[in-house]
Amino acid sequence: MSAELSKGRLSVIATPIGNLEDITLRALRTLKESDVVYAEDTRVIAKLLARYEIKKPLQRLDAVTELKKADDIIARLEAGESVVLVSDAGTPGISDPGARLVARVCALAPTARIEAIPGPSALTAALSIAGMDAAGFSFLGFLPHKKGRQTALKKISASEIPVVLYESPHRLLKLLAELEPLKVSRVTIARELTKVHEEVISGTIVELQAHFAMHPDAVRGEFVVIIEAKRK
Repeated sequence: MSAELSKGRLSVIATPIGNLEDITLRALRTLKESDVVYAEDTRVIAKLLARYEIKKPLQRLDAVTELKKADDIIARLEAGESVVLVSDAGTPGISDPGARLVARVCALAPTARIEAIPGPSALTAALSIAGMDAAGFSFLGFLPHKKGRQTALKKISASEIPVVLYESPHRLLKLLAELEPLKVSRVTIARELTKVHEEVISGTIVELQAHFAMHPDAVRGEFVVIIEAKRK
């Protein structure tokens, strides 16, 4: 592959996790300059682009199609195009599609430019308002639903630093029940960050279970769970 054919650029852009005003100026400029946008869900990115009056060709790239679309993207990069990758919300590759695509581009188009356009992330947003020392923490993303789940829970129990998880509303109460017998001192749950119904609550497992029992409507939306182990 000649250098002349490798002037393309893959921009991995972090997009708002809720509030559309959280998009960065650099992200908007890069979107405007792009030739095509690959998105986890084209309907979601279409709303953001419409808000800022940006019109670009959209292609779907989710967890199922990530590797299938890689060859198309590499061909575009070799042709000198500017390609954008976004997920539904937050930073691609962080519990979202993107990592396998970037790895393939690195392997098969090593002279193509890959750039990160940093911005919103539910992980860092939750840690910033949790009121805890985040100098060291472990991020596990979404726990396995079945196989490997007990192993992950044991890892949480043995951790001496805070553990951060993502969880869906369908499994939040199950997670709290699974954490109850473990050595946990405090759990912080951040829900619907940057959105109208944003909520951050902290307490023991029992206190959180009581909270959600009294407010069942609060078991909705996207959750970031920060688990702090008991001090020895």
